[in-house]
Amino acid sequence: MGKPGPYDWLTDNKEGGQTFDEYIGGNPTVPTEDRKIIYVQPIGKFTAQQSQVIETTSDYLEAFFGLPVKALPLKPAPPKLKEPDQRIIDYPAHRQLRSGYLLEKILPPLLPKDGAALIAFTNEDLYPDPTMNYVFGQASLEKRVGVWSLYRLDGQATFDTFLRRTMKIAAHETGHMFSFRHCTKYECVMSGSNHIAETDRWPIDACPECMAKIAWMNKEKPLERYKRLVAFAKKYRMSEAADFEKKQKAVS
Repeated sequence: MGKPGPYDWLTDNKEGGQTFDEYIGGNPTVPTEDRKIIYVQPIGKFTAQQSQVIETTSDYLEAFFGLPVKALPLKPAPPKLKEPDQRIIDYPAHRQLRSGYLLEKILPPLLPKDGAALIAFTNEDLYPDPTMNYVFGQASLEKRVGVWSLYRLDGQATFDTFLRRTMKIAAHETGHMFSFRHCTKYECVMSGSNHIAETDRWPIDACPECMAKIAWMNKEKPLERYKRLVAFAKKYRMSEAADFEKKQKAVS
């Protein structure tokens, strides 16, 4: 991890990170035999491109975490809400939903009993509290639910950039639901992000230390994980296939 820029996450948030030993010693939330499915909940209306990105990202989550991923039926966006659960902002004028409203009131009842986590995608813009302009996504470790918005990810971006942004935020927020803290040691998908340019800089994969957390969580060898990631990248003809193959050889 290099020195953060003036508007980067670590400039505004002084965090110590989380070592592998700190993770396993902190009684982390992990999947169990009776609770190991990641559920994906789409909320609102999506374009064909956005639906394709959600489907591909769901496949990536399955390869990334080594857990089955299932999609739930589409839910309509919440109707007009009272402040502070929604607000109207300018440039251009549009509605924002408070992410906490979804995490606290909407998503927990939708989590099936066999769900390790519930991930919601929405095209609505999100904000965490009145002091902040927006948030890409947010998750609740205790409730095992998370939500992220596509609203700010596809503007003036190619399909590949839009897809990678969504994959990164989805893997990042799901990692939080499994007790992963922000990574400050390496450039990692679990590194914090203050803005879209910072998100674009981070890789789509976990660093060695966060990868070890995933392997420990699933009781599997890293080789099995990288085999899945190689297969995923080749299926979708992604340039990261060569990097995943290199990592696969390194741990074999």
